[in-house]
Amino acid sequence: MTDTAGPAADTSDTAAEADAAAVGTEADGPPRITPATRVLLHDLAVRRDRDEWIVGRMATRTFVALPAAGARAVELLGAGLSVGRTEQSLRAETGEEFDIADFVGDLAALGFVARIGDHPVPDAEPPRASLPWLRPRHVRLALHPVLPLLVGALLAAAVVVLVRRPDLLPGYRDLLWSRHGSVVLLSGAAAGWTLLLAHELAHLVTARAAGVPGKMRLGTRLQFLVMQTDISGIELAPRRHRLTAYLAGIALNLSVASSLVLALALTETGTIAHRLLAAALLLALLPLPFQCMVFTRTDLYFVLQDLTGCRDLYGDGLAYARYRARRSVRSMRTVRAVRAVRRGVRSGARDDDPSARLPAHERRAVRLYSVVLVVGTAACLAFMAAVTLPVDVALLARAVRGLGPGHGLAGNADAVTVLVVLGGVNVLWLATWWRNRRSRRSAGAT
Repeated sequence: MTDTAGPAADTSDTAAEADAAAVGTEADGPPRITPATRVLLHDLAVRRDRDEWIVGRMATRTFVALPAAGARAVELLGAGLSVGRTEQSLRAETGEEFDIADFVGDLAALGFVARIGDHPVPDAEPPRASLPWLRPRHVRLALHPVLPLLVGALLAAAVVVLVRRPDLLPGYRDLLWSRHGSVVLLSGAAAGWTLLLAHELAHLVTARAAGVPGKMRLGTRLQFLVMQTDISGIELAPRRHRLTAYLAGIALNLSVASSLVLALALTETGTIAHRLLAAALLLALLPLPFQCMVFTRTDLYFVLQDLTGCRDLYGDGLAYARYRARRSVRSMRTVRAVRAVRRGVRSGARDDDPSARLPAHERRAVRLYSVVLVVGTAACLAFMAAVTLPVDVALLARAVRGLGPGHGLAGNADAVTVLVVLGGVNVLWLATWWRNRRSRRSAGAT
């Protein structure tokens, strides 16, 4: 699609119809759409996905799945045909009737329409992108097909070294490279957040190479404080580019870990350099098991969603899990269930299976994912209650008891560091969770 309509694309419309389109507006409301109305679309990207077409606007990272007739209507409107001529063309091609006036209203609500007739459509300010100065031409090598081969070769070399030198495999004791807990915490936090930033930059750079703006921000996944990169516009890119963008962060962690293994093989065991490299290797590997927790929408979740052809695997899976939970509760409480059904019948309420409206391939994936979602979430929260919270409370309590004139300068410094680092992370999690919750509420109200 282009920003300009074809001036000669609809030569059969009369001048009178064009005049009618010009006056087909409400005095104080949005433009009234008549059969003679022409629209100007923003720059839209279109790609086919199974039996549907993904149509979206990269600047606003907004996209929608349309049937073939909807994508054809977008094409005809973008070519400059009026609403009436678009309806006629679709009727001739499909034998079906379509309300293109309502369709144009839907496109305008999505922010896809720049002008209706002679009236500009107000456009919301596009989301701010991280590193806006970074252009696709600057990072085009991120999508070069040779790059995955280089990552694979580096990983293979590291595996060969570990097979020959299994003593290089890191353990949890490698993180305790210093006898000062504050030094371990500070260095671990610095290295961990640096790797996390590099991980998200890999997503951003790869998406930017595909022309997707992208934005990095803090977020929460259950009890985890995470940094996440919004690259939703990648839905409009080819599959190879999409999968490359989703896996870019994991590839970076594996590349860093492989490089550290090779460096470890060249250093003498027991030296400070060897201990630091071993600690860094463990920090590079620690995020990888987390990526397997697809119930928290990790990188591998988006790969899974793409390969299964689902539009919103998490949202649909959550809706189905809630539906099954409601049915389970009703089956265990028969009397209350009968009363609820009677009330529902009187009020017209229904509780249908939300997955029934999905295509067969999506329905199977959503129902299976809902099991993973429920089991994984329950296990995570149980681990937090049994392990994470008690450890955090114990460390914070020990740090508080370590404050005071009787513990010396080193003891006080160590306690303050623990309070700042550990307490700061928990406060940051709460602030991020509250901010995102308010944002979701505002978006829902809008």
